[in-house]
Formats: sequence, C-alpha cells, structure tokens
Amino acid sequence: MCSPEEAALLRLEGFFSDTLTRINSLVLQPLLEAAPEASDTWGRECLQLLQRLHRSSRQLWDVTEESLRSLRERLRRPEAVGLESLLLLHSADRVLQVHLEYIESYTCCVAVQAFQKAAKRRSEYWRGQRKALRQVLSGVSSEGSVGTALIQALRQPLAHHVQQYVLLLLSLGDTIGERHPTRELVIHAAGLFGDLQSFMRQELDQATATQALWSTLSSRLRDVLCTPARRLLQDSQDIPVTVTPLRAERVLLFDDALVLLQGHNIHTFDLKLVWVDPGQDRCTFYLLTPEEEFSFCSKDPQGLVVWQWKVTQAVCQALRGKKDFPVLGAGLEPSEPPTCRCGVYTFRAEGRFCQATYEGEWYWGRPHGKGTLKWPDGQNHVGDFCQGLEHGFGIRLVPQASEDKFDCYKCHWREGSMCGYGICEYSSSEVYKGYFQEGMRHGFGVLESAPQAPRPLQYTGHWERGQRSGYGVEEDSDRGERYIGMWQADQRHGPGVMVTQAGVCYQGTFQADKMVGPGILLSDDDSLYEGTFTRDLTLLGKGKVTFPNGFTLEGTFGSMSGRGLHTQGVLDTAALPPDPSSTCKRQLGQGVFPVESRWQGVYGPFRDFVRAGCPGDLREALLGFHVQSSRELRRSQEYLCCERTRPEDQAGRMEDLLEELLQHREPEALQQCLRKALSNSLHPLGKLLRTLMLTFQATYAGMGANKHLQGLAQEEVKQHAQELWAAYRGLLQVALQHKGEAPEEDEDAETRDLRVHSLVLPLVLPSFYSELFTLYLLLHEREDSLYSQGITNLSLFPDTKLLEFLDVQKHLWPLKDLTLTTNQRHSLVRDKCFLSATECLQKMITTVDPREKLEVLERTYGEIEATVSRVLGREHKLPMDDLLPLLIYVVSRAQIQHLGAEIHLIRDMMDPLHTGGLYDFLLTALESCYEHIQKEDMRLHRLPSRWSSREPW
Repeated sequence: MCSPEEAALLRLEGFFSDTLTRINSLVLQPLLEAAPEASDTWGRECLQLLQRLHRSSRQLWDVTEESLRSLRERLRRPEAVGLESLLLLHSADRVLQVHLEYIESYTCCVAVQAFQKAAKRRSEYWRGQRKALRQVLSGVSSEGSVGTALIQALRQPLAHHVQQYVLLLLSLGDTIGERHPTRELVIHAAGLFGDLQSFMRQELDQATATQALWSTLSSRLRDVLCTPARRLLQDSQDIPVTVTPLRAERVLLFDDALVLLQGHNIHTFDLKLVWVDPGQDRCTFYLLTPEEEFSFCSKDPQGLVVWQWKVTQAVCQALRGKKDFPVLGAGLEPSEPPTCRCGVYTFRAEGRFCQATYEGEWYWGRPHGKGTLKWPDGQNHVGDFCQGLEHGFGIRLVPQASEDKFDCYKCHWREGSMCGYGICEYSSSEVYKGYFQEGMRHGFGVLESAPQAPRPLQYTGHWERGQRSGYGVEEDSDRGERYIGMWQADQRHGPGVMVTQAGVCYQGTFQADKMVGPGILLSDDDSLYEGTFTRDLTLLGKGKVTFPNGFTLEGTFGSMSGRGLHTQGVLDTAALPPDPSSTCKRQLGQGVFPVESRWQGVYGPFRDFVRAGCPGDLREALLGFHVQSSRELRRSQEYLCCERTRPEDQAGRMEDLLEELLQHREPEALQQCLRKALSNSLHPLGKLLRTLMLTFQATYAGMGANKHLQGLAQEEVKQHAQELWAAYRGLLQVALQHKGEAPEEDEDAETRDLRVHSLVLPLVLPSFYSELFTLYLLLHEREDSLYSQGITNLSLFPDTKLLEFLDVQKHLWPLKDLTLTTNQRHSLVRDKCFLSATECLQKMITTVDPREKLEVLERTYGEIEATVSRVLGREHKLPMDDLLPLLIYVVSRAQIQHLGAEIHLIRDMMDPLHTGGLYDFLLTALESCYEHIQKEDMRLHRLPSRWSSREPW
C-alpha cells in the first residue's frame, strides 16, 4: 500500500510539470523571440544563454514527467512495484544533475541581466502578461519591473518544488522502518535535495552580487571582466583589505580569478596558479603567482580570515574545475589546495621567458616538474624544470633564419643552462655529442659535419667554453688529413701529429693552426726528415734526411718554383744499412702527449660522479643517455620527444649496481661482474668503455691506421685498462661508504698492475683489438712478408722431406701414425705429421686475449711432446735442440698469417707477471721459429745450433 507522502509527491510532480509548461509558453518562448539580434557579440551571447536555459528547462520537464510516470505506476500497482522503483530514489543523482544544469543556466542569465535586456524589446507584451504571471507566481505585483517578474517566474516554482521535495522525502523516511531496504535511498535523496536548496541560495546570491558589481564598474572594465560564468565571491569594498606592493584600489575575488584594480590598470591572476601562504601573524597572508608575490593586510583580523578562507576555497574549486556542492568550501576533496599542480601561463616580465607560454607542472608559483615552454618566435623547450628553471633532461628547438631550419638540443640542463651530456643537431647538419657547461660545449665531445658538407670534418676531443681546447683529434676527409694533438681557442696549438692519406706523417709544434719551428717528417718508406718547415708543411731551412738504407743528407733545404726540392749539404753514404725492424719502429707522439693526460675529459665526468657519491639524479647527466637509432633523434625534431633509454631502465638502480660490486669481490666472481658491467652500455663502466672506444676509433681507424702510431695506441690501451680499474675501485669505495663499511686501502703500483693485466685488460682488449691489430700488421708488414714467403717455400716439402730439411732426428718422426695405401710412400705424404699440434697452434688466432694465446702455445708444445712420447713408446722430455726444429715444422704447417704481428702484440700486452717465466720462454722460442722461417736461404743453410744445451726444456 502506498503512503500519503507518495501521493503528495505525485501531486507535486504533476503541478510542477504543468507549471514548467506554462512558464515555457509564457516566458521562455517569448524571451527567445525577443532576444537581441545575433549580429553583435552581446546579441550572440544573450541568444546562446537563453537557448541554453530553454534546453535545461526542457530537460527538467522531461525528468519531471519521467518521475510522474514512476509514481503513477507505483500508485497503480503498489503490491507489484516497490518503492525503490521511484525515479527520485533510484536515480536521485541524475535528477539532481538536471536541476543543477537548470540553476547554472538560469544564474548565468541573471548575472549578465539577460532577462532585462531581452524584455526591453517587447515591453508592451510583458506588461500584458503580468496577470498570467500572477496566476503562476505569488507576490508578483503590477508595479514591479518586468525583469524582476521574469526572474521570479523562472526561480520561484523551482525553489518551492525543491523545498517540497525535501519535506516529503524526510517525511517518507520517517514513515518507513529503519530496516526497510529503501530507507537508505530515501535518506540519500532527501540529503541531496537539501544540499540543493543551499546550493541554489548560494548561486543566486553570487549571481545577484555579480550583477550588481557590473553596474559599479566603468564600461571598459565591464567589457574586460564580464563573462556569464564568472561569479563574484568577495569585494574589498565590502571587507577592506590592503594589497602590497601594488597598492590596489579595489580587489575582486571571482570564482576563477583574482583581480586587482589600480587606476586604469587591471591585474588578473588565474586562481589555478595562485598559492596561499598563511602569514606568521593574524594580520597578513601572502599570495604567490608565477611572477608576483603579494601580501594581504587588514586592520580587521576577522575580515582577513574571511579573505584568506575564500581565496583558499576558490583556488581549490578552480583546480577541481567544478563548483563545490552544496556550498563553497564543502567539496568532497581536501579544502587545502595542493602545492604541486598543473597549469598554463604566459610570462610577461622581461627576461628569458618573456612572452613564453609554459604548460606543465608547478610548485609554489614556479615551473617544477615536467613542462613545455613555447616562445612566439617558434622556440620550444620540453623537459624537466626545477624552481622555475630548466633543470634535468630537456629538448629545445631553436628556429634559424632560413625557412624550416632549426637547431635541436637534447641535453641535460642545470639551473637554466645546458650542463652535462647532450646531443645537438644543428641546422647546418652538424651533430655534437658531448658535455656542456653553462650552455657551452665544455669537456669531452664529438662534433661531426654531414658527409655531404663542402668540407666534411669530425673533431673528437676536449672543449673549453665552446671552443676546441686541450687534446683532440680532427679528421679532414676533404684534405685527407688527421690531426692528433693539442688545441687552444679552436685552433691547433701546441705539440701535434699530422697523418695524411698518402702515408706521410708530421710531428712538431703548431701555432694558430700552422706548424712552426723544428719538427720531423716520416714518409711511408721510413725516410725521416728532421728540421724546419714552412707553415704549409714544406721543407725549408736546416735539416737532416735519413733514408731507409741508412744514408743521411744534412744541409739546407728549400723549394724552387716548379722545380721541386732544392738542397745544399752533405750526403753520407758510409753508414751501414739499419736493421729493418728498428727503422720501421720509428714512432710518433710517444713522450709528446703523456698517455695519462690525453683523455681527461672522458674520465673527468666519471670521477666527478664518483666523488659526489654516485647520486642517481646525476647519473644520466654525467654518463649520458642511450638513443637506439638516429631515426629516433630525427623524430625528436618533429615531435619534441626523445625515445631514450635511461640508465636505470636497463642497467638497474645505482644502489643495485653498487650492491652487486660488493657481492662479487673474489677474483673469479669479480671478472664475471666486470665482464657484465663492461658489456652493458647503460652501466657506468660500460658507458665509459664505449666512449673510450669512440676516441680510439677516431684516432687510429681510417687515415689514423698508420704504423708510426702503433706505440701511441698500445700505451693508450694499457692506460684505458688502468683507468677502468681505477673507476671500478672508485665505485667500490662508494659502495662501501653507502654500507657504512671502512674503505679499502690504496693499492701499491705492483698490485694494481697485476690486477689490471689479469682482470681488466683481457676484458677491454677486444674493444680495441681491430684498430690495434691493424697497426701491428702495418708495422710488421715487411717482416710478415718475408715470413709468408718462407712459409710458401716450406709448404712445397712433403712431411719427411721437411723433417729431414729441418734436421729433425729420424727416430722422432711419427711415421707409424700414418696409414698408407699400396700406392703411397712416406716421402709423398703432406700435412699429416704432428697434426694435433698443428691444429692446436691454429687456434691462436681465435682469441684476442694474450694469456689465452700463450695457453694455446703451451698446449701446442704439449701436443708435440705427446706425439714424440707416443713414437718412442715412453714419456720423453725434448731438449731444445730437438724441440726447436719440430716447432718450426708445426709453425710452417699451421700457416698462421701475420704471425709477426701476433707475436709482437702478445709480447707488448702480456701480463708482466709472466716475464722471465714459462710463457716468456715459450714465446721466445716461437719468435726464434718466426725469425728462421723469414730467411730466404733456408734451402742452403742448416738450422744454426743456437741452443747448445740438450737438457729437456
């Protein structure tokens, strides 16, 4: 059975539906017909407001009719249809939303006097409708203004209807039991419409106050400030307040902005970017904006509290993007606005950001977090900000004068300037990858021009305040030259080496890009000139030439136009021909550029990082970020993004990396740990190694592959291994410090060298091996050519003939190992004897680690002895006189190419611990074999008895 309250609700809804129908025909339709023409701005706005009100009124009528139908169905079949079927209960929030929309559209019309302005166009009609309006409304007099009557006609029925809703719903809630399943729905609906009453009163008060405000302002101010949705919350004429330092004559707080009026000036501040800072006393509070800071003072503490509260709540409401319900300050979210927020602002004050628009995250009035800056000239910056300045990773596009050209900077920033690692692509097609400081290239970096540039250049080295300065390498592809040496103020200055594509090398002192004073010239055939040059590197003045055959020419040199080189001096032909090995080993750069000072710009950022305790926020700035491909770099120019992989994304957090070092300190575990770190380009050690590889290739690949630079490269590889070990030690000390443990004691030089050669050098050598071994090949090319000819001569011998030729004792020949057919003879067999030793020795070229090469050599000797022991039927230790010819046999059959380069690289890079030991002894024997094979007259001379002792080796 239905309650009386439900029946009353039915009557209420029916009456309200009829009232809305009459209001539509009596008021809204005529208002739309009387709306100003849409030819001007105000006319269009007024028409839009009335159309919106008409739509919301129609929605209100629709939802009332729907509520009526649910009530009628309930009253018709109370046993079958439950109370929860009523629209007011199961969809109370939707009904509320329709009411709110009507209130919003209605108060917008009130705030800008849309009813009064529209009514003036048909004043006679409205005077005739007063009687009809009095039938709908109570209290409509015949003398009041038409505008007031229209405002009442559109507000009074709704206010009465909502009031009755609340009363009937509360009464309905009292009639049903506390355990009734719909009681919560009834209480919820009653609470919503109760709040709606408060909201309506507040909205109407604000709209009325706003409407009254516009009449107190000049037409210019009104045109600037007046918008239908804007509401006045507080006026300093009602509660006085003093604002400094602007000394505003009037302060207006709207629901979306704070406005300070000062004479003819209007200062408007978006509330989304206003921060309220309570003062220390009760008479002052502060407002922070992106470019201004104000203090609000008042002699009345209570008035100041009202201002502070209203500003705070208005800021919260503006950030939420919707009005508080039921009243200002009663939102569901916290009433204190967040200090971190997002917003858009265009800077006006003079400075770097003048006229720039920032969109992104803010903190206490300053850009802070992720954001985008856009300048009117097309310059853009996207990245991280801190306390109002670019700080962290960011991308900046700077347009250039030429159309569709710009510079793109992908870099780390510190306090508004580029600082740290960056990749910059210039409109000239040049690309710089390296470090910056205070916005300029500073530290290590690589500048490379486009291949299609008029003069393709690549500089790899050190920079100081935007200029090349310190040690660096420049390759000029157009002129076919590579300069290795010192720079100052963007010019070659100081000691340097010039390598040309033709194989000619210069070493001397450069000043203002030109070579001055004495120097040396090394040609490809090992001719050596020591003397003075002109600035264009031609011989001039006193000098001495040493020819490859040992002859010397000492005197005065000069060039005659079109007639070549002119000289006057003494030619000395009495000197003996020099040892070819000593001639070809003339090396450049050694002693001129101390190896420990060459690439300090690479190690410097890493050392700074370690000294700072390896902070995670500096890791990418100092060690660089990883970009998968150049395509992603190009995309960043178009989309202001960079698909970079941050170090912590793959290599792990810095704390985890340091912890891993602590857990792997034993030699075997440490080497595996170092291998993993060095192979990962996102690990600090791996990044360091990649950068060193870059410098090595820039120095010694291509035109730099000159035999006279082998010594320079060899000592550089050893130095890199030593520096990487020092880098590991630095990280380990930081890890110990983070754990609160005592740091390890400093190593002595001997211990350090042993660790470097045993742990680090085998791991890093593969990274430099290609360029380094090429230099060894070039340096020992002549020796290896003689060796190859000797191998070719010896390969003509069958096994027995070669063993006989090498004077190997016949009882050591492994002939019983050979299985012959009836048509074969031992004297015809080739490449079958000592086959296991030969195959073992060939494995030497499968590794780059000197220790592993020596281990292959040791196993080869073991295979030779094992074969001899099998032949003799007993274990036998070979004396050197027997072993050396057998080793020559195995080497000749293994036919290892460039064996001289291999031997010298092993000798130079082997662990000092092995000097004078077994490996040194075995390598010396291999060197002896190499030297004997080089001799072209081996057919005519027996192997000299260099080893007098027949003691087992």
